[in-house]
Amino acid sequence: MKKIMIKAALVLGTLAMLTGCSGKKEAAPTSAAEAGKTTESALGTEATEAGKTADGEDTFTVGFDQDFPPMGFKADNGEYTGFDLDLAKEVAKRLGKKFVAQPIAWDAKDMELQSGNIDCIWNGFTITGREDGYTWSKPYMKNSQVFVVGKDSGIKTLSDLTGKVVEVQADSSAEKAIKEDDALLKTFKTLQTTPDYNTAFMDLEMGAVDAVAMDVIVAAYQIEQRKADFVILEESLSAEEYGVGFKKGNEALRDQVQEQLEAMAADGTCKKISEQWFGKDVTTVGK
Repeated sequence: MKKIMIKAALVLGTLAMLTGCSGKKEAAPTSAAEAGKTTESALGTEATEAGKTADGEDTFTVGFDQDFPPMGFKADNGEYTGFDLDLAKEVAKRLGKKFVAQPIAWDAKDMELQSGNIDCIWNGFTITGREDGYTWSKPYMKNSQVFVVGKDSGIKTLSDLTGKVVEVQADSSAEKAIKEDDALLKTFKTLQTTPDYNTAFMDLEMGAVDAVAMDVIVAAYQIEQRKADFVILEESLSAEEYGVGFKKGNEALRDQVQEQLEAMAADGTCKKISEQWFGKDVTTVGK
């Protein structure tokens, strides 16, 4: 009996020692997903703090919606291009930085900026109504929010949208403008959102929606490229201006970018890039 009790004590002692040893180690993540998040977070912080490529080159990372032609989008060859991206690329070149075009989900743009994944938001980004949310460049382009409808839809004025289904990009300036006009909003049958305007135009072509609210400069480009029977209503929702949005308080980078934009306006570079995309100079820098 004593032998049995001694053996049991030895077993318990061994277990206690093993438990004590394992207790000195850090707890492992409870799942592979958590482990992955920890690693991604650490790497993301390191990359953000460095602000450089693997070979030590300074970067200028621009966040944009890749489905927002002509301001920023993915071309047929798979490369990112657009009016805003061309401006940003030239700014990066003059600053001696490597240009990085970073596509983002538009409704996640604030998270991307706050986390440091991007240096700025530059993609037909409306200042109006967002003045206090970001550190802004000076406006570089005028814009307005409009409605696009089918040419033969019978819709000629805003009052003709009564009882109609209207679509808009989620978290866009057009959505904000409509929701601020409660009288107009109440006349719609439905106001629905979509992730991007390529989808919105397909919905309009198929007759799934009656109208799309969006930026006039983008609407005109989309209609021209699609060669479709769409028209822009003469009555607009709101007038506004485009700017480059930086994280609140990042005046240093804002000032660097603004300086280069003004230099580009002075030497004709802004005008040249604008004419390549729109056939005329639509920029307002230095004017």
